[in-house]
Amino acid sequence: MELNSIKDAFERVVKKQKLSSSRSQEVIHQIGHEIEQALTQILSAQDPSVPVDKNSILTELRLKLSAVGPVQKLEGSHKELNLNLSKYTKLLERSLNPDISKAYRDVDFDYHIVNQLIANHLYRQGLFDLGDGLVDEAGEPEITIVKSQFSVMHQLLEAMKVKNLEPALSWIRANREQLNHNGLNLELKLHKLQFLEILRTSPANRRAAVTYAQTHLGPFASAASPHKDEVMKLMGCLMYAGRLDVSPYSEFSSPTHWAKAMEDLTGQFCSLLGQSYNSPLSMTMAAGFEGLPTLLKLANVMAAKKQEWQAMKQLPVPVELGKEFQFHSIFVCPVSRDQGSDENPPMLMPCLHVLCKQSIMKLSKSSTRTFKCPYCPAEASVAQCRQLHF
Repeated sequence: MELNSIKDAFERVVKKQKLSSSRSQEVIHQIGHEIEQALTQILSAQDPSVPVDKNSILTELRLKLSAVGPVQKLEGSHKELNLNLSKYTKLLERSLNPDISKAYRDVDFDYHIVNQLIANHLYRQGLFDLGDGLVDEAGEPEITIVKSQFSVMHQLLEAMKVKNLEPALSWIRANREQLNHNGLNLELKLHKLQFLEILRTSPANRRAAVTYAQTHLGPFASAASPHKDEVMKLMGCLMYAGRLDVSPYSEFSSPTHWAKAMEDLTGQFCSLLGQSYNSPLSMTMAAGFEGLPTLLKLANVMAAKKQEWQAMKQLPVPVELGKEFQFHSIFVCPVSRDQGSDENPPMLMPCLHVLCKQSIMKLSKSSTRTFKCPYCPAEASVAQCRQLHF
């Protein structure tokens, strides 16, 4: 990875810097020692009983310093350091300021879909004015349908920011039949937050908290409910009204519960709209950033070989992305490294190993001949292989 290369180059520079500093200190110490010895001999000339030839002392000092060769040693040490430092800066420039246009492939875009992605992202983020401006300039007013939907979502979230949960609870009640099991969990989370908020703002009015718990948390405390223990734990908070943050139940006072509830509400709202939790535009950009180093490296290699990769239907190297970008199962043939497709589907052999159809045809050389599996001693024929469907 590019980051590992930068790290290795940096560690080499640090190592050379330490070595250069150590050598410089050694040379300086050696020169200082020789000068101090010469100075001691010269100062001893003040004693008339000890004859001293100052010129010979200075001549001897000059010879010793010449033998040490401080300039040559310092120059050599700094030259090695500057060489590694120069390589490091060039690597940084190449890695952090690449010409990303090399990774561009000239493809036909459906600009209607692109406009949808951008407008959807802006409305999802609550940037309604920017979204309207884009829609007006693109001349696609039908995209504003999602504006009203996300507008409702942001009204709910804005209310939650000021600890007002009633709009969100009303929305859950109105859509309870359409929400999945996670919607029920979200309703419980919101009622928990409201119950704890009553204890925080009205510590003297435990009765109001008890009444709220009986009305809204009671259905979650039945013997068959998986949330029974959690609700019972909440009841212990009644003993610490107004000082929950220093109680055995201080975990309930963490502000992260509000942030998590807002995330869950966003996820449930988007799911109800048939939308993903993350913006499709942000996911596309994130995947592009992840794959960009590989694409740039491929473009440079292809350019050096004077080969054109713009016309390729399939990239010659895999672009590794994280699991968060894998939305459906894919198959890559372990022999040819080609990704499975309708024309070249994955085929299951009798030994339970899987290869692409084209690899099987090349191994068999004939639809009637048997061939040996490249991963085990078993033999098979084309007729015995069955297509897999993901």
